[in-house]
Amino acid sequence: MIGFFIALISGALMSVQGVFNTQVTKVSGIWAASAFVQFSALLVCLAAWAATERGPLTAVFRVKPWYMLLGGVIGAFITYTVIKSMDMLGPATAVLLIVVAQLLVAYVIELVGLFGADRQPWEWRKAVGMAVAVIGIIIFRWKS
Repeated sequence: MIGFFIALISGALMSVQGVFNTQVTKVSGIWAASAFVQFSALLVCLAAWAATERGPLTAVFRVKPWYMLLGGVIGAFITYTVIKSMDMLGPATAVLLIVVAQLLVAYVIELVGLFGADRQPWEWRKAVGMAVAVIGIIIFRWKS
């Protein structure tokens, strides 16, 4: 149950962060804002590491396969695409599309077992749930 609440908090924080970052870009530019976001995240993570773990920071370089270290690179493009989509579509529509895209890609990752994820069997109820989410986007964007 705690995972459920953490996921809800994550979604809420992502929406708020996207709005904040979009506002910052209006005075600084998108890559400057993205750099600040990533740098401030680095500082918070280093402080949290120092307060809790204190294991060797270099341990991350032992990960196999090496491409798993590209999460930060992906994170920079996530920041960029969230800012651009919120600016172009508005927060509600952007987040709706982002969440549905996350759901679809995550399900494909599970089905195929990509990137070390445990492979899961096809389930119609999950496919129907995603179809309902896509229909929800259509209804949400419907203009009469």
